[in-house]
Amino acid sequence: MRKKISIIGAGFVGSTTAHWCAAAELGDIVLLDIVEGIPQGKGLDLYQAGPIMGFDARITGTNDYADTANSDVIVVTSGAPRKPGMSREDLIKVNADITRDCVTKSAPLSPNAVIIMVNNPLDAMTYVAAEVSGFPKERVMGQAGVLDSARYRTFIAMETGVSVEDIQAMLMGGHGDEMVPLPRFSTIGGIPVTEFIPKERLDAIVERTRKGGGEIVNLLKTGSAYYAPAAATAQMVEAVLKDKKRLIAVSAYLTGQYGLSDMYFGVPVILGAGGIEKIIELPLNEEEMALLKKSADAVRSTIETLKTL
Repeated sequence: MRKKISIIGAGFVGSTTAHWCAAAELGDIVLLDIVEGIPQGKGLDLYQAGPIMGFDARITGTNDYADTANSDVIVVTSGAPRKPGMSREDLIKVNADITRDCVTKSAPLSPNAVIIMVNNPLDAMTYVAAEVSGFPKERVMGQAGVLDSARYRTFIAMETGVSVEDIQAMLMGGHGDEMVPLPRFSTIGGIPVTEFIPKERLDAIVERTRKGGGEIVNLLKTGSAYYAPAAATAQMVEAVLKDKKRLIAVSAYLTGQYGLSDMYFGVPVILGAGGIEKIIELPLNEEEMALLKKSADAVRSTIETLKTL
């Protein structure tokens, strides 16, 4: 029997995640949205690509949460973008309400699933999902580090002219401007990236990585990135469903690691069939730890704001 992947939200990120998962034959897919016709139309369109691309996956578009029952993985992409005149607190409340609704309706139908959150503000929404679902914390996580490190690796490849396949990079921290790229733990073919790129150029690449999502938003004028976020999500789905034991960065619940507790935060983990199977604690130097603490303060502030709404 094929694995079952339910994707809640049939917008650009959700439907593109379905595309990547189907193409990789990770399992049968349920694409759910509250708008009638959208998930059905996109699901049927993707299903009809199967004979051309050669993938066997049943794709169901629906507005009914009952169709998500017994999922192995639930991906939540539903969320509202920030609109003119909307405060940061307004956005947090709107998306927290959406997250609560999605998780309340889906989690009880799939009690053994792994939940992967993709909506923003990412770390805070993952915290909400864990709270609402009641799932063990290792089975609720946020997608951030995979995307952020992919952007970082892309910019390093552009700078050096080396294949992206040979570039390994690690980032930590909150998803956004306060993310913490770690050049000391980034390599090209096992050789430290600092041997290839001078410090001033590497600093510029780090800054561009931090602003990676905003750069795409500014270019598109309307909307935001979806190809890379969806690919990053599909990689996490694959790690879980195939028990890959991938060492990647995700938003994970911390219980004292890096001196942080009771929060979701981007850290390197081993990701497999059990969800987050181990959190990796890197030996950070003083400068890296200071950046990490600054990022953690920003994430905690968002979570505390959430608690007051």
